[in-house]
Amino acid sequence: MWAYESVFYQIYPLGFCGAPFENDGEEKARILKVNHWIDHILKLGANAIYFSPVFESDTHGYNTRDYRKIDVRLGTNEDFAKVCKNLHEAGIKVVLDGVFNHVGRGFWAFQDVLKNRESSPYKDWFHIHFSGNSNYNDGLWYEGWEGHFDLVKLNLRNEEVISHIFSSIQGWVEEFDIDGLRLDVAYCLDKDFLKRLRTFSKGLKEDFFLLGELLHGDYNQFVNDEMLHGATNYECYKGLYSSFNSMNMFEINHSLLRQFGPENWTLYKGKHLLSFVDNHDVTRVASILANERHLPLIYALAFGMPGIPCVYYGSEWGAKADKKEGDPALRACFEEPVFNELAQWIASLAKAKKGSKALCYGDFSSTVLTNKQCIFERKVEGERVLVAINGDDQPYVAHFNAKCGTAKDLISGSPIDFGGGLDMPPYSAMFLLMEK
Repeated sequence: MWAYESVFYQIYPLGFCGAPFENDGEEKARILKVNHWIDHILKLGANAIYFSPVFESDTHGYNTRDYRKIDVRLGTNEDFAKVCKNLHEAGIKVVLDGVFNHVGRGFWAFQDVLKNRESSPYKDWFHIHFSGNSNYNDGLWYEGWEGHFDLVKLNLRNEEVISHIFSSIQGWVEEFDIDGLRLDVAYCLDKDFLKRLRTFSKGLKEDFFLLGELLHGDYNQFVNDEMLHGATNYECYKGLYSSFNSMNMFEINHSLLRQFGPENWTLYKGKHLLSFVDNHDVTRVASILANERHLPLIYALAFGMPGIPCVYYGSEWGAKADKKEGDPALRACFEEPVFNELAQWIASLAKAKKGSKALCYGDFSSTVLTNKQCIFERKVEGERVLVAINGDDQPYVAHFNAKCGTAKDLISGSPIDFGGGLDMPPYSAMFLLMEK
């Protein structure tokens, strides 16, 4: 699967393009802005892009009005097709947000139900009781997602709903040549629907990638040979920043061992979860880390651990935003990309990740662990890489059985001689390709 050897770049298009929050119906080809960022994305080392919602919606994209029409605030289907064509020609795969658990109140079929009530042919597309009332005083009750009644829950057991969604996806492949889907609130989706989606999408493209948004619980319920290929690794997201802020590398190490460690009972060994330090729903990492010197290190950890790394637009140069400021702050519009020292560092990590079989597929085992340092091994047949992190402001010498005396740092390209131990400078990270 191509995704297992990729580095993702996430864009939230409505924010990225500076679109107005409310959909006023005015069409403007803002999505073409992505074309001007392709060189930056390539320079960063990303070879796949995940677009948050692009289809016609009421406001923020997750309240869909029409699965078959690009949001007018972003432009037309033809505009987005040009963007996807340019991305593909640059060697960048395209993954879209599949928002199938719910739609917006402006969704055409729901509007028909509001107008025609029991006589609407779409009344069974939703979970509706005509004897009740909604928060919007519709004269009927319907199920909203987690109590949000601007998000109308779809009935994914209804064959007409499934057919409409699947034919929409087929249209996205035909019109935009997309390579996969990130499934919004996948933990809410009907499992039989996901099984059918896996079979259907494989028929469209053999290597069509399905990634689920999962938060807590056992990801194996959704990530398996019948359903999703991968999921968002929220457990390790918390462990990544918390381990640096508390200077307790035991936390993230515990999560990694629990998920990918050498024991038979580990949860996700051999599976590929999405590794991230922030996204469109959480505080940007530059605003959450207590020590800015840890910013390059948290990316090194995210790229070195098992999983598929994803960088959220703007965070590669250290953009800040706090969740307390509201979602629009997290989903900002930047006029031009910035390629600074942090971005160059991430580009080096991306090159190392994509070029290493061990970093893409290797087993995980812990080698050295203190509060402020960690060294772990990623290993496949024929290749062994040690990921070494020193979060301290002091140098550290790590003593362990390296099973060889020399290595090459895949980040800097420099040779490393272990000699009397591994010298780890303050605030440093290395990906050590061990000599055989």
